[in-house]
Amino acid sequence: MHSFAFALQHLTRLHLFNPPFDERNLGRSGIFFPLVGLILGGLLLIINILAGLLFPPAAQAAAVLVGLVALTGGIHLDGFMDTMDGVFSGRPREKKLEIMRDSRVGAFGALAAFCLLLFKFSLLTGLAGPGAFPALLLMTVTGRWSMTYAIARFPYARGEGMGTLFRRYTGARELAVASATALLAAAGAGGPGGVIILLASALLAHIICCGFNRALGGLTGDTYGALNELLEVFVLALYLPLIRYASWLFPF
Repeated sequence: MHSFAFALQHLTRLHLFNPPFDERNLGRSGIFFPLVGLILGGLLLIINILAGLLFPPAAQAAAVLVGLVALTGGIHLDGFMDTMDGVFSGRPREKKLEIMRDSRVGAFGALAAFCLLLFKFSLLTGLAGPGAFPALLLMTVTGRWSMTYAIARFPYARGEGMGTLFRRYTGARELAVASATALLAAAGAGGPGGVIILLASALLAHIICCGFNRALGGLTGDTYGALNELLEVFVLALYLPLIRYASWLFPF
């Protein structure tokens, strides 16, 4: 239960209680990342339904996007901007990591965030009616699962920081449970189409992690957030054409 509370606190603004600090419970909390994603997806569904009763599609999509940022505190978006600033700086690895530590947002990060949010908003406007149900759940679950995958399968670039605890205690067992949770959620929300999206996302997550690993000599907390943001957009970008041209994959 403590590990779940740590996962909820680390990924969202939602708090169950404040458990006493224990590095093992904190480090193993990656096992619950997809479950936290499922909770986020459920809350976004409520926002989407309520906004749909009041606003036109564009404002409805904006409400969902703002709700996602508010529920997470923008932590993953912040990591995405820092990662883009560092990775695309053209500097040596050590300098890239130093740039990513800087709390100020550079030109690469600001431009990348604008493009990401514009694309995510545009994709969200394409969701209407019951079609939003699997899409939002798949988006949030898959994004959080990808972070557990990155932690368990790739080295950590820094010698200190909270990420070292995740890397130390999140291994094959934690990844297996997180993957089973994500698979059940994907199948339950989207049927065969949900499973296909999850598998395609897993492949993309591996490719992105390999790219970050080559650029930085490992991954960091910022890259975990960047991975989540990129996977959320990918899920929506894949879901919309599938639901249009292969709706039989989504029986619900």
